[in-house]
Amino acid sequence: MPIKIPVDLPATKTLHEENIFVMDTLRATTQDIRPLHILILNLMPTKITTETQLARLLGNTPLQIEVELLAVSGRTPKNTPKEHMLAFYKSFNEVRENYYDGLIITGAPVEQMPFEEVDYWAELCEIMEWSKSHVFSTFHICWGAQAGLYYHYGIEKQALPEKMFGVFPHRVTHKGSILFRGFDDVFYAPHSRHTTINREQVENTPELKILAESEEAGIYAISTDGGRQIFITGHSEYDPNTLNDEYKRDKNAGLPIKVPKYYFPNDDDTKEPLCTWRSGANLLYSNWLNYFVYQTTPYVLTDIAGEK
Repeated sequence: MPIKIPVDLPATKTLHEENIFVMDTLRATTQDIRPLHILILNLMPTKITTETQLARLLGNTPLQIEVELLAVSGRTPKNTPKEHMLAFYKSFNEVRENYYDGLIITGAPVEQMPFEEVDYWAELCEIMEWSKSHVFSTFHICWGAQAGLYYHYGIEKQALPEKMFGVFPHRVTHKGSILFRGFDDVFYAPHSRHTTINREQVENTPELKILAESEEAGIYAISTDGGRQIFITGHSEYDPNTLNDEYKRDKNAGLPIKVPKYYFPNDDDTKEPLCTWRSGANLLYSNWLNYFVYQTTPYVLTDIAGEK
């Protein structure tokens, strides 16, 4: 089923070429079904790449999805044309009166900074507080997960001795989790981060459940009861070559970076990397949209305000 995104968004052409059903506005408005309204707060520097990655996963479901893009104010992205931002992104002031079935908060390359020193931290806190009454389920990714856990529950992040970098094996540890329904006993997911979350604090927070984790990469997925808040510490949305691009970027810049684990065949960075997480990524987003959004969100979105 389709994802509804602006026809001129670069992701549209890419998804068409991959045979992913993208629906135009005219066709969407003639269907007798309410689309799911998903807002994406894109904090990544390569915004077009991230838009496409997320649109690909959101579009691979049996649901009609309508996506809006949100950016924090006062920032001029270095890697995204100004015209693109003006054409496709909204400010928080433009959406604050709206209600959404789902919100995705992406990662951001600011994890080594204290949260309060991030220049858009105050606005992000305002958005996260707003989400509790205007969004049915919020899906936090990587630094977005760390930020959400810190804001909502006071859970600290901790510096790692070296970058967590690679595609790591995980297991579902909460066997009743419908977010991971249909997953294999072992599944893979990419990580690319310098920090981790305080496990003891998570375990001592009764509102939170650890759903999946990795022996090497630590906690992977956390949820509140009912899935109004979901926190994913990795990057299941990454393309096959994303870690390779990050690795070459840091290596060419002379930064201390190791070959990403479990990514290149025999850890040989002259070979094409193996994509071992695509099916899990699609199932993760499909389960989120189906079980935590579509089947439980109010048909009248304004009713979300009464379901905090």
